[in-house]
Amino acid sequence: MLRPKIPTNPTPAGHLTPPVVVEPTAVVPGQPPAPIAPAPSRPTVQLTPGTALALVGGGTAVVLVVGAVLVSMLLAVAVTGASVAVCALVIRSLVQADAKRR
Repeated sequence: MLRPKIPTNPTPAGHLTPPVVVEPTAVVPGQPPAPIAPAPSRPTVQLTPGTALALVGGGTAVVLVVGAVLVSMLLAVAVTGASVAVCALVIRSLVQADAKRR
């Protein structure tokens, strides 16, 4: 039951055709091949003073925006932490006051 059954490879049956022999043909030179045009070179980027100023301004704007987002996220985490700390102090105070009354 647990022994694997190994399949047998039967010999092919039927009519087999022999391989076809292809005879080489002679290449007759005709017209010479057309010359290949050189690939156009990539256009060079010219950096003018106006373009450089725009790049610097854009980079500065990106840095300022990313910095403002990160600072605001840090501030949100700090405010949330302070709020949780104040809530913990108030709850502890209420629990201790309730325990002293009894």
